[in-house]
Amino acid sequence: MKEELKERTQMDRIPFTEFNLTATLQEALAEHGFTHATAIQEKVFSTIMAGADMCGIAQTGTGKTLAYLLPILRLHTFTKNKIPTTLVLVPTRELVQQVLDTIEMLTERMNIVAKGAYGGVNINTQRLQFLDKVDIVVATPGRLYDLAMHGVIKLSKIRKIVIDEVDELLALGFRPQLMNILELLPERRQNLMFSATLIPEVENLIDDFFIDPVKIETAPSGTPLENIQQSAYAVPNFNTKANLLRHLLTTSEEMDKVLVFTESKKMADLLFERLSGDFEMGIIHSNKDQNFRFRMVNAFENGDVKILIATDIVARGIDISDVTHVINTDAPDVAENYMHRIGRTGRAKAQGTAITFFTEKEEKYINAIEELMGEVIEKIDFPTEVEVSEELLPHEVEKKTMPEIQLRLPERNQVKAAFVTKKSYKQQHAEAAKKYGGKAKFASTQKKRRKKK
Repeated sequence: MKEELKERTQMDRIPFTEFNLTATLQEALAEHGFTHATAIQEKVFSTIMAGADMCGIAQTGTGKTLAYLLPILRLHTFTKNKIPTTLVLVPTRELVQQVLDTIEMLTERMNIVAKGAYGGVNINTQRLQFLDKVDIVVATPGRLYDLAMHGVIKLSKIRKIVIDEVDELLALGFRPQLMNILELLPERRQNLMFSATLIPEVENLIDDFFIDPVKIETAPSGTPLENIQQSAYAVPNFNTKANLLRHLLTTSEEMDKVLVFTESKKMADLLFERLSGDFEMGIIHSNKDQNFRFRMVNAFENGDVKILIATDIVARGIDISDVTHVINTDAPDVAENYMHRIGRTGRAKAQGTAITFFTEKEEKYINAIEELMGEVIEKIDFPTEVEVSEELLPHEVEKKTMPEIQLRLPERNQVKAAFVTKKSYKQQHAEAAKKYGGKAKFASTQKKRRKKK
């Protein structure tokens, strides 16, 4: 968590000692090495303390978690009521755990109980932890709504709701559950929202549920991080991308902790299959069970695994320190996702490196990323020593379209009737009798057929 909460420079940052925090919170921050606030932490503190609705726009890695937790914990008052008063909604299970870890870090000497709820595990197991007193609930929308509908989590006393990474939450399809949850909450509450981008859906949500919200933006989502060196290679296909990645991992001594992004779970599995025999490597995506995902993140964090292949599930909110390199094996089709990916490196005062592979079809995505940043990504010549594969994956093979054949339709007066007139029973009987040599012979033939049946 530390690298997310410190900025590249503290020259112009306000020290936490100037914040209106309790001595307990000040001690917790100092013990864990947090001395100066980031821009988003500084700007939102007084607004949240004043009780106003707020939408904070800031890039991944700028300390949004601490930005809303510090004022919420400062305002928290002890109550004997078992029902929670604060709700934090996040898009992923990993982010639930990260927020819980931060709360635990800040409240070691405070009588505050925080519990988490997320999908992918037995719902009955999670029910048990909500039988006792809970002050803060941190959850993904789907599981929270299920628990609320079963009467396990009471939402009637919620006074503050935080919707974190709301743009990603909406992108993952949680809008219906989010709408249902907001309808269950009491009208008198403080709404806090944090997002990396202010997309139209986010603005609609603000208009529908917020009351005169204060919008606070610390930096546009396309602002490049100054301490991240960015470069890109033009690569023809997936197999060549795998060859190039193997080459870079083998030849670069600086790649101590590498986060590799792929466009899909299938590509992540395939890349892991191709390279795991040569390197200490882990993999994480939504098809992996929860315990496996936690183990992989911890192994990568601790340095037991130096290369982690991932989908965009970890581009948002997952806190992994000291990532030296981010390698995108594809250029993401949404330019903002590029910013979230590369934001995993170059944290705190460290220098980071972001490398992107792109095919001819993905070149338009590179252009969109550069337009968003207002900066050109350096293109590096493809290494001559790396094999260029001619083998294509099924989805890379260009489908041939059949030529359109123009049929010449006949003129209307040339079209013959396409129907047969229905014959009467007598006509059919007479024609059949004639065929069999007369009525008597036909009747005899029919009688023999009936006997056989």
